[in-house]
Amino acid sequence: MATTMSNTIPVGTNDPASKMAEIASPPNPSLLSQLAARYRGATVEDLDPPSALSCHPSDPISHALLTAFERDYTHLTVISPTNRALLGYLSIPNLRSILASGTVQETDEVSKAMIKFRRKGKVYKVITMETPLEELEMFFNGGVEGGERQEFAVVTDDRRRFVLGVATRTDLEEFARRRPA
Repeated sequence: MATTMSNTIPVGTNDPASKMAEIASPPNPSLLSQLAARYRGATVEDLDPPSALSCHPSDPISHALLTAFERDYTHLTVISPTNRALLGYLSIPNLRSILASGTVQETDEVSKAMIKFRRKGKVYKVITMETPLEELEMFFNGGVEGGERQEFAVVTDDRRRFVLGVATRTDLEEFARRRPA
């Protein structure tokens, strides 16, 4: 069964499933100033993040794996086939692990392996193309209050209506490594 995928996903502000990329408090100014010196005004746009690649919960896992492999992606967003709302994501390294353990099979639906976004209890941290890289690094590290570490961020427009791309911790590390001190 072939499924059409899109790289522009509306993320409704009233959609609780869109609450990914969470931070509970504003950034610490002193830590931000230390990180700002490292990135010297660069933003997420400077990472040139690839477009988000999406699949549906009813797609077979084999289809998601093939799609990720063809484009060398480590994370796929999972969207609703009816309203294209962001439901969760697939971590390809995690998916390979649970396939190897026999927890899921390649013929199973993506819904059996996807990681669903939390619906309550956290504040959504909007990551846009204009987000400074020091804020992105803090997001990846769990924020000031020691929240959950994140391996990737869904990059949206300011109003969270469209997913513009995905930025990973590796993208940020590679950017910092290539940039002279």
